Amino acid sequence: MLKNLQLKKHALTGISFMLPLVVASGLLIAIGNLAGGNPSVISDYSASYSVWQAAVSLGVFGMQLLPGVMGAAIAYSIADRPGIAPGLLMGMIANAMHAGFLGGMLGGYLAGYFVSYLKKNLKVPKWAQGLMPMMIIPLLSSIVIGLIMFFVIGAPIASASRALESLLVNMSGGSKVVFGMVMGAMAAFDFGGPVNKVASLFADGLLVNKIYGPEAIKVCASMIPPFGVTLSWLIKRSRYNKSESDNIKIAFPMGICMITEGVIPIAAVDPIRVIASCSIGAAVGGALIMLLNVGSPVPSGGMFIVPAMQNPIGFLIALGVGSLVTALLLVFLKKDAKEDAIVVEEEEELDLDSIKTN
Repeated sequence: MLKNLQLKKHALTGISFMLPLVVASGLLIAIGNLAGGNPSVISDYSASYSVWQAAVSLGVFGMQLLPGVMGAAIAYSIADRPGIAPGLLMGMIANAMHAGFLGGMLGGYLAGYFVSYLKKNLKVPKWAQGLMPMMIIPLLSSIVIGLIMFFVIGAPIASASRALESLLVNMSGGSKVVFGMVMGAMAAFDFGGPVNKVASLFADGLLVNKIYGPEAIKVCASMIPPFGVTLSWLIKRSRYNKSESDNIKIAFPMGICMITEGVIPIAAVDPIRVIASCSIGAAVGGALIMLLNVGSPVPSGGMFIVPAMQNPIGFLIALGVGSLVTALLLVFLKKDAKEDAIVVEEEEELDLDSIKTN
């Protein structure tokens, strides 16, 4: 169990390091495409090019760095600074072999744990100890794990990534709906918890391969719970007590920014009904995202990134329908709330006669 928790911790460290790069790169691509009319990436730097081509090119460069940043961050989380260089190199190998985000993750884990092993077990003369963190450990681990990446695991991961990419690209009809429903329900199920993180990680990995639909599902499904709960409160306020109503007033603006955690206090009061309603609404929203071919090149930002999406009107339709489904389910499933109990405790009267002095 402890080992599983550690693996999760390292993965979350990788995600936290990677997200600013994903957001900045995605926004650069989106702004360049919107303002410049979908310009091409710069291929000849000796010729003239536009500001918008430069923005899109910079965003593309950033996306290509994602496996490297993920690998470096995971290796750093495991083995501290000596893990950064080998982890980064493993991620760059993954990118070059088209093993993508998953290859970068695996390379980071392998590099990090191998560096950690060397730190504990490699013995060198006293004069060489100062070279261990800067040269010896990064060099040895880069050679060993690099060869493993090149000749053992890189190609199978690349094949698996290509197969997954092909599967998603070629989805149609019913399979699209099922994928969207499962992805949407996962993203909304635990309001930013582990299940949501799995869906988020999957979507971010596909973003590297320019598959934007899962990111749009993630964004939509993260916003449906706060929007749906708020809409149900507006329809029938008697379903919520004063404390829940106050929390909803906070959850809604958080939802605009794609922060789902504001729903947690409401779900804690009535978890089964709230989780079920939010998951079903998000599943409907996810299915509509896939059917309407909505895509998001930016992984987070809520309503502020909608103009940068592929088919933003379709996104708003999916968000609205999913939120309405959640709201109606909450209105029909929840019972009227009992008002918060106000407990007034009477202060005990202080008996001064009982005080004794020496």
